[in-house]
Amino acid sequence: MKSSKILPVLCAMALLACGRGNTSIDCTVSDAPERDIVVKLLNVNTYSVLDTVRTDGAGHFRYALDVKDGEPEFIYLFDGDTRLAGLLLEKGEKAVVTADTLGHYEVSGSEGSSALKQADDSFAEFTAAMLKAADASDNAALNKLYIDYYRQSVRFVMEHPYSLSVVPVMYRNLGEGAYIFSQDTDAVLFRRACDSLQTVYPNSIYVKALGMEADRRESILKINTQLRGAQVLGFPDLDLPGMDGQKVALSSVEAKVIMVHFWDSSDAEQKMINLDNLMPLYKEFHSKGFEIYSVCLDTDKAAWAACVKGQGLPWINVCDGLGAASPAVSLYNVQSLPTSMLIASGDLTASGASDIAGLRKEISRLLKKK
Repeated sequence: MKSSKILPVLCAMALLACGRGNTSIDCTVSDAPERDIVVKLLNVNTYSVLDTVRTDGAGHFRYALDVKDGEPEFIYLFDGDTRLAGLLLEKGEKAVVTADTLGHYEVSGSEGSSALKQADDSFAEFTAAMLKAADASDNAALNKLYIDYYRQSVRFVMEHPYSLSVVPVMYRNLGEGAYIFSQDTDAVLFRRACDSLQTVYPNSIYVKALGMEADRRESILKINTQLRGAQVLGFPDLDLPGMDGQKVALSSVEAKVIMVHFWDSSDAEQKMINLDNLMPLYKEFHSKGFEIYSVCLDTDKAAWAACVKGQGLPWINVCDGLGAASPAVSLYNVQSLPTSMLIASGDLTASGASDIAGLRKEISRLLKKK
């Protein structure tokens, strides 16, 4: 008798537990009575299943979840492989959704979800129009559709600076890496969006991911800008901060022969190379037109500066503190450390020297060359 009384109480407690949460979704799927709807959470770029809920005879269900303050979540409702609705929910919001099994839906009670739907609808219209133009092999129409949608996306990002609904827009693509924002200069838009969102959602995983993407795109923009300049210089230019924090451009170094030396100040053996190999070369050839542009690929700039001062290195020493992520690594295709290369009379040379004796001979030859 006791167990029969306890069971209903436990069931009631379980139902209450399922209904707990500071944020809720009240959804009706018009043509889906007594059907399983999958609730998924977007984790930056992958879905994870939160739950499977059953609609009642009218296709209705209510789902509650916890959303952290200042960390809105992207929640998606699926019927099998069909996405019924996409929601961007903040803590405390009560979203009301009406949908059908074809993927059409309306949402109220959530400002972010409404903005997300606007962006999703626009992209759906764009992709449908692109497919139609592609089937007709109408290249002029394809080009116009892309330009129009690109401008529309930029406008959406600018008009919603403090809404995470811009995040999916920033990563729109047509498959196989064909991103809408694919120009180098789009790095500026990524940075602006990230900086605005950080003021509102500094702890959001989506904002942090957007910041990393902005960093990556800015590095590419910088590299490509430098490469365009390198066509005139004859070597990829570098412009990195020196010991005093002021940037020193490689192109500004006035010397007949320049050694560009990449190293890591945290490695004891590489530090000894400064004194045992580079210092003798510098003392022997500096007065004859030889200079060293030493690029430290270290993330600890304080340790690098202490090493340079402690060893009394007289040549040009620079470090951007980015380590292996420094644009200099890509520009000069640095595969291992230490690595050195020579620039003679404004051109990057292919020195075959593999030891200090051979390097001394090569520098001497280049300095004598007219």
